[in-house]
Amino acid sequence: MQLLEDISKDTLELLDELEGILKNADNISVATKRNSQNRAVKQIVGHLVDSASNNTHRIIHLQYQPSPLIFPDYANLGVNDKWIAIQDYNNYNWDDLIQLMKYTNLHITNVMKNIDTSKLQNRWISALGEEYTLEEMIIDYPVHFKLHLDEIKDLLDE
Repeated sequence: MQLLEDISKDTLELLDELEGILKNADNISVATKRNSQNRAVKQIVGHLVDSASNNTHRIIHLQYQPSPLIFPDYANLGVNDKWIAIQDYNNYNWDDLIQLMKYTNLHITNVMKNIDTSKLQNRWISALGEEYTLEEMIIDYPVHFKLHLDEIKDLLDE
């Protein structure tokens, strides 16, 4: 399906851009420059790892479990900050973290390209009680990625 190909392609283009920026960033800036949520660049990159990982699981579950699916929601209610803290992204080896972010996102793009299109209207229910279709979740993925890419660019350009 063209939509899935386009979303995968968009995500890969954003990933290439981000990887180039991150490889040129210095270790001090990525550990100290912080956004409005008090996350350092390394922590934002770690969040992108968690996002790719959690969304991969949602995509897979939404293709074989009954809909609507109640799936653990790491992104709402501040739980994503717990993920960031528990995994200690700010002390992660920078080159390894870049590679981890790259390959988790390469993986999700492959998963997205291979979605059973008959499952795109399957729904999951967030921790806030909001319902999203698999299609909506896929469409939002590069939007969310770009939001953090732009945030990182702003922090590193200061």
